[in-house]
Amino acid sequence: MTLMLAGLVLFLGTHAFTTLRDQRASLLAKLGMGPYKIAYSLVALAGLLMTAYGYGAWRAAGPAILYTPPTGLRHLALLLMLFASIMLVSAFAPGRIKTALKHPMLASVKTWALAHLLANGDAATVVLSLAFLAWAVYARITLKRREEAHRAPLTPPGWKGDTIALAGGLAVYVFLAYVFHLYVVGVPVMPA
Repeated sequence: MTLMLAGLVLFLGTHAFTTLRDQRASLLAKLGMGPYKIAYSLVALAGLLMTAYGYGAWRAAGPAILYTPPTGLRHLALLLMLFASIMLVSAFAPGRIKTALKHPMLASVKTWALAHLLANGDAATVVLSLAFLAWAVYARITLKRREEAHRAPLTPPGWKGDTIALAGGLAVYVFLAYVFHLYVVGVPVMPA
């Protein structure tokens, strides 16, 4: 539990720091863009790995069961994770999906959190999912406040970005389900 919570503080803390625009600008002025991005990425990656391994360890130790979801919700969660994976990739592939969602990465995190809350009722998953959901809601609120003066993005012509989002999202989904969840988190989600 402690490793996961420390990882959440690092990972979500770095992401929350970016919403503090004055402090971020001050640190950027001191470090420069390159060193800032490297430090940010390393701290966020360390936090993500600590969270994943800590979650797996907490699950293996047998956290308290807060509720037992019906099996059907686990199937729904798998479908939601496919959509979450597509949304995640669409954040990096401008197209209709990205334009419609405005902030597809945050939509992906919210969908991920909901899927995991639907499929799992153990304390480790509930804490993890609620932490990410709370951060995503907070981040969206701060983005909306900053965007009031900005114009909506234009949808690029063609379907290239959406095709990349769909194909890349499927690849991410397969990686998460068959590799990441099993070998990093230690919890298989697909039958062998």
